[in-house]
Amino acid sequence: MKVLFVCLGNICRSPTAQGVLSYLAERHGVDIAVDSAGTAAYHLGKAPDPRSQSAAFERGIDMSRLKARQVRVEDFYDFDMVFAMDQQNLADLKSLRPDDAKAELSLFLDVYGSLNEVEVPDPYYGGQLGFDRVLDLLFDACENFLQGRGLK
Repeated sequence: MKVLFVCLGNICRSPTAQGVLSYLAERHGVDIAVDSAGTAAYHLGKAPDPRSQSAAFERGIDMSRLKARQVRVEDFYDFDMVFAMDQQNLADLKSLRPDDAKAELSLFLDVYGSLNEVEVPDPYYGGQLGFDRVLDLLFDACENFLQGRGLK
């Protein structure tokens, strides 16, 4: 299975989701390919935000090798599942998705989250607590996804 996480700039939420799912999949012995992208081209080629990296590293996740990229039409053919971090990114992805694409498209927390949130909040303009909250939400949803609710 191949999973793509998408947020706006691909430097906070979606690379964190990529890091968390990859980390948990390895711990659970699940073979899955995970990537992330942004709907905007703001940070192409840049590493994740240092605050995202630091918060993830405190939980054992190294995101230093990840680089931001923009979502491409081909992603809807290359991936099995494309998960948006919020409603705006979901709407943007729906407008990009070709009618014959194979990828399932959904709002990640709406389907797999269990902490009473439907969107992963953007921590970019907030403090450290925002980055920690993103990790809490993503660990929860990624665990739910791996526990059989997402894998077919």
